[in-house]
Amino acid sequence: MIGRSAPACWIAVLSCGAFAAAGDPVRLDQIQVIGTHNSYHLAPHRNVAGLLGPRGRVAAQALDYTHRPLAEQFSELGIRQIELDVYADPEGGRYARPVARKILKGFRIDPGPDPDEGGRLRVPGLKVLHIQDFDFRSTVPTFLEALRQVHAWSVANPRHVPILVLVEAKDEAIPGLPTRPAPFGKADLDAIDAEIRSVFGPADLLTPDEVRGPHASLREAIRDRGWPALEGARGRVLFALDDEGDLRDLYLADHPSLRGRSMFVSVDPDHPAAAWMKVNDPIRDFDRIRRLVRDGFLVRTRADVDTAEARKDDPARREKALASGAQFVSTDFPEARPDLSPYRVRLPGEAIARSNPVSGDPARAGVDLEASTEPSPRDQARPAPGNTPGTVDSRHPGR
Repeated sequence: MIGRSAPACWIAVLSCGAFAAAGDPVRLDQIQVIGTHNSYHLAPHRNVAGLLGPRGRVAAQALDYTHRPLAEQFSELGIRQIELDVYADPEGGRYARPVARKILKGFRIDPGPDPDEGGRLRVPGLKVLHIQDFDFRSTVPTFLEALRQVHAWSVANPRHVPILVLVEAKDEAIPGLPTRPAPFGKADLDAIDAEIRSVFGPADLLTPDEVRGPHASLREAIRDRGWPALEGARGRVLFALDDEGDLRDLYLADHPSLRGRSMFVSVDPDHPAAAWMKVNDPIRDFDRIRRLVRDGFLVRTRADVDTAEARKDDPARREKALASGAQFVSTDFPEARPDLSPYRVRLPGEAIARSNPVSGDPARAGVDLEASTEPSPRDQARPAPGNTPGTVDSRHPGR
């Protein structure tokens, strides 16, 4: 239970459970924002995609989406959740020479840009890409570079609502592709945490330890006091491990309720580490998402999959995702692709963050919660951004 020493930002959950009451401070679970799926992704070069042939047309279409650089997504599109796929590469160079490029070069066909420009893939460390050997183009080829870009933008825009970064650790060998990813062991998962903390300081991160506070478990903390107030979390970043199953369990091993860890994980609602959930199908699991949100959990869902909705201009999944109350609604189309359709995913009124339709205060409907004149504790805890080139105040993103 909450004692006398509990920070004021936690008090909002006392008598109204997971729901906001008029005049209460907005909590992190009472907002909704738009995110991007595989946020680093650049569509394969046309000649690489052509290797799939006529039978692979559907697979090629599923990969035919391109995202802007991360800073542009934050500033120009109001994105507040991203996803990064990471591959272990302890020796360096494992993903530097994709087989698709070798095949095309053998036929004297242009393979497109070299992902190893400047030798950046030969340095040991986590790499960011979608599928080895084939779908390898990335705006941020290394995890460290991605983290630095997120951190630089966050410091330059200290009033932003918290950004969620999903991290998927990938080590699956794919039949027909010769490059076998390095397996993720405990040391490799530890390396993800280490790289995060090498870039983000304590004032930059919202961690499981902080959310848990004095409680025995994250689940207990969410039940008894909930997520922190939005004002106290502005300008911060939280991380979540996208993997479930064995990798998630390995990440939890020796870290009960994620003690000492940098990332949240998706587990059963009754698990001691339960705080954030991945529920990707808002149509099939619509009622489940709403229950989780009412119970105070953060949820990420997907508005579209494999470019299908954009090709048909089908809003059904998008509208379910938004209505579900999932705090993070992920898309491959934060802006329309005119060659496909007008389909895109934005919040009503082009807001960056709105009051959650399930757990938020109805009196704040129509208000963009990204904008605020109230001082935040983060403003004093972090360095001033200065005149950082290429940054835009997140309260006034270009459209």
